[in-house]
Amino acid sequence: MTTAPHTPPHAAARTADRTADRTADRTADRTAESPNAAASGTWQLADRTVHRLGFGAMRLTGTGAFHHGAPRDRDASIAVVRRAVELGVNHIDTAAFYFSTLRSANEIVNAALAPFGPDEVLVATKVGPRRDRAGGWETAARPEDLRGDVEQNLRELGRDHLDLVYLRNMRWASIADHFGALAELREAGLIRHLGVSGISTAQLHEARAIAPVVSVQNKFGLDDTASLDLLHACGDLGIAFVPFYAIAGARAETAEPAPDQSAQPEEDRAAKVAEAHGVSPQQIRIAWTLSQGPHVLAIPGTGDVAHLEANIAAGAVSLTPQDLELLAGTG
Repeated sequence: MTTAPHTPPHAAARTADRTADRTADRTADRTAESPNAAASGTWQLADRTVHRLGFGAMRLTGTGAFHHGAPRDRDASIAVVRRAVELGVNHIDTAAFYFSTLRSANEIVNAALAPFGPDEVLVATKVGPRRDRAGGWETAARPEDLRGDVEQNLRELGRDHLDLVYLRNMRWASIADHFGALAELREAGLIRHLGVSGISTAQLHEARAIAPVVSVQNKFGLDDTASLDLLHACGDLGIAFVPFYAIAGARAETAEPAPDQSAQPEEDRAAKVAEAHGVSPQQIRIAWTLSQGPHVLAIPGTGDVAHLEANIAAGAVSLTPQDLELLAGTG
């Protein structure tokens, strides 16, 4: 029988220490190489300081938004959210109507944030649109429906109050009655802060006459600047402007691939700037969004960790005046 050579205890300890040191070094290297949302800067969103690059939860549920595409693996989606927080994201945007056949974005966010403190991440949700259990769109919420919709978000997110609730305008000429109903829920302590979405500048002023508005969420991107005046109005008022569909554009609600056609001018320009910076056109679109003002926050969403890290890395991309001229089509 062969006897294994004896290793002195102190030698074994030194070996274990060296192994631990190498592991710690590798972990530190990975951390140093990882992007961080802090590079995007910060904004004071009501009583919370958030990094300007946040995360949108719509794509956690499936390969396509809402009822499109195939449901994602739940554990993988939870891992994406946790990785986002590890990389500095402290602002997540979700909604009770973000669900697919098998998955609920709110439930995934709730599970993912369980290891973190209640004030580590600001979670924003929205009410107004409604879907039935089969995934079809129902008639938009009436003012008297909003308490039930807020309570649904509370249950699904496992919270006793909601950090930020947007009223999504569902083609209402006036949002006063709906926003007033949310203001009452804020007074009752169910909601901490209020935002509005899909609105005009006049409707922003209508809401502010009822209760404080800390954030506006409208469709806005390189190829859709219809809300530019509203963006500027928010800046003047010290209100956050949070664009949605800033990257995906009109295809965001479907699982369909981009049509096989020549690139649009905006895509050509984004590709040129991306090549100069050694990044992707999608990252340039995020960087362009953040360049629109210090009060502009980005909430790109994904169900893939690699895509998440690329999105967060875009927060460190600094566009030159020449880049911005080229992207605007004036350079």
